[in-house]
Amino acid sequence: MAVHIVFFQICVALVALPIHVLAFLGLLSPKAKNRQPYVLQSMSMNYTKYMREYKKQLFSKFNDFKGYFEEVNVLELGCGTGANFQFYPEGYKVTCVDPNPNLLKFLSVSLAENQHVQLKAFVVAPGENMAQIPDGSMDVVICTLVLCSAHNI
Repeated sequence: MAVHIVFFQICVALVALPIHVLAFLGLLSPKAKNRQPYVLQSMSMNYTKYMREYKKQLFSKFNDFKGYFEEVNVLELGCGTGANFQFYPEGYKVTCVDPNPNLLKFLSVSLAENQHVQLKAFVVAPGENMAQIPDGSMDVVICTLVLCSAHNI
């Protein structure tokens, strides 16, 4: 096997390690879906604090899309508690995809804090199965920390 393939496999294994640890601890079970939003909220607040400047820089490129589309439709995979909403420019309509339906009340809090973002839909589905999203209906796709939103990594 080529060295770069082995290196890539090791990198993927390291990135997926937290998911495997959570599964081993039973935190990804159906019962844990009720507790997961609280854990995600705490983790995302710390993560966002650390990544704030980098995310501002990345999301500032969203303004480029305003010239191409009358309204910009965003698909956010693994939306979690809506931690990215604060970085969205005004007037974007977001469709959130997450396998945990218990996140909706946390998204509501985040939307109330970020009234410049409009929630178009909340789709309960894993990241690899978005049959409910019509092809060609989104202008931008956001996926940050998305591995916990996929059933089959």
